[in-house]
Amino acid sequence: MKPHRIRMTHNLLLNYGLNRKMQIYRPNKATAEEMTRYHSDDYIKFFQSIQLDNMSEFSKQMQCFNIGEDCPVFDGLFEFCQLSAGAGSLKLKWQQIDIAVSWAGGLHHAKKSEASGFCYVNDIVLTILELLKYHQRVLYINIDIHHGDGVEVAFFTTDGVMTVSFHKYGEYFPGTGDLRDIAAGKGKYYAVNFLLCDGIDDESYEQIFKPVSETHWACSRSCTPGHSKAFISSFTMHEHYTIRRLLSSPVPGLHTFVNDVSIAEMPYNYYFEYFGPDFKLHINPSYMTNQNTHYICWSGLTLFDSASQPSTTTICISTAHVLHCILFKKKKKKKKKKEKSFIFNYLKQIYL
Repeated sequence: MKPHRIRMTHNLLLNYGLNRKMQIYRPNKATAEEMTRYHSDDYIKFFQSIQLDNMSEFSKQMQCFNIGEDCPVFDGLFEFCQLSAGAGSLKLKWQQIDIAVSWAGGLHHAKKSEASGFCYVNDIVLTILELLKYHQRVLYINIDIHHGDGVEVAFFTTDGVMTVSFHKYGEYFPGTGDLRDIAAGKGKYYAVNFLLCDGIDDESYEQIFKPVSETHWACSRSCTPGHSKAFISSFTMHEHYTIRRLLSSPVPGLHTFVNDVSIAEMPYNYYFEYFGPDFKLHINPSYMTNQNTHYICWSGLTLFDSASQPSTTTICISTAHVLHCILFKKKKKKKKKKEKSFIFNYLKQIYL
């Protein structure tokens, strides 16, 4: 999340000419009042007060708010929080645009009163709260390698926001986002987590992402007639990503919305030397073994494809149960048949 990486992304955008296909805005600084629409007053007041030269005065608060090695204090911290939080809802409040991209956004680990994973203020949650002023439902899709835990927790008990997260799971930060975490109360089944292992390739990811995201997009679309819905996705520019791998993702992603601009050959730009030796944006796939098992990647697709759309609640429940059965079914052949039969009988009872 270093500003250097954000500058590199913006410079690529300009040199590819993508800026001519969009409007670029300088973000407004979010006020403390705006940030406390989600975060606690004490938490935001802490960021307003702490500086590099007075950290010793806030040792207790730093421990309470998880400020330290992973989320350090630095010069201009509060201003950084203001800009990242303000960029998310820029222009959305006036409903002037359909697609918005924030290079400094996606701080999905921040909680109501806790920083985490270099995320201090959760711009995604604040943006979703803004979208809910105009839309009955919001679908949030997390495609970062880490689980979008902060966003999921924020809307854990509401059915107004559905969170869908594709992430690496196991002994990996933040350690949350189990398949069985499906939210609670009114929001039960409105949290969906798809767990991935090392080595997933483009083809496998696409075959997972499309049916799951499309099913839940259909779910959000089946709201009350006359009411609208919104979609928000996050990819975070985290510290551990390499510069080149990091930048290869957002620019081609943006290119899908303005597809008459070719990105095959990289134009000369201020950071051109970072992309040596071949000076191309795309990265050749590694030889890492795809550790994602066959049944996680493909077994559920038929179930998603065959699902009808009688109601929002039905789809949320059925897809969550399908995901459970895909991952936790037994490996013994005899039990496989019984579980598969149970899944289809369950869906049959719902849809017929």
